[in-house]
Amino acid sequence: MKRVFFRDLELLVYDSVYEPAEDSFLLAESVRVKQGSYALDIGCGCGIQAINLAMQGANVVAVDISRDAAKNTLENAKNCGLSQRILAIQGDLFNAIAKKKFDCIVFNPPYLPLEGPRDKALDGGPHGYELLHRFLAKVPKYLKKYGACYFVQSSLSDEALTKRKLSKLGLSFEIVEKRHFFFEELMVFKAFL
Repeated sequence: MKRVFFRDLELLVYDSVYEPAEDSFLLAESVRVKQGSYALDIGCGCGIQAINLAMQGANVVAVDISRDAAKNTLENAKNCGLSQRILAIQGDLFNAIAKKKFDCIVFNPPYLPLEGPRDKALDGGPHGYELLHRFLAKVPKYLKKYGACYFVQSSLSDEALTKRKLSKLGLSFEIVEKRHFFFEELMVFKAFL
């Protein structure tokens, strides 16, 4: 088990769960929600985004395809005194979510185009954007009017195609943060109806 620090909190990261990295912290720094918002964290990992949302006063549903990740999120929520605000469940994207709508949806998707054995925490599909685009196709159904969806996009995964996808879905968008890392540029999109 590893430990990571987020703001003044220490988070535990199970060995089988994605360890928060530059993309995780960039997304957390970019997301803003109002007190009392109803938020959804897709791909919750150890819970860093859910905890960030709950610290801002949101009530959060956190979802991950990994049972360990959902459990890890619940443990960190409890350790941070936020378990009353965070519900973590196992599911694939929106499939475990009732037809509710959210004020805020957050997703730090796997975005690397990987060949060889799949690592669900990193593999975004053959081109790196397939999982993100599968997610985006469902966002209009789950996002409240005037709500916001924040997600990470890598320059390795065809940013222009994602912009066209958002427009086709009727979502307006802006890039709220960009940062260069090693071999790529990471950006945080904010999309809204």
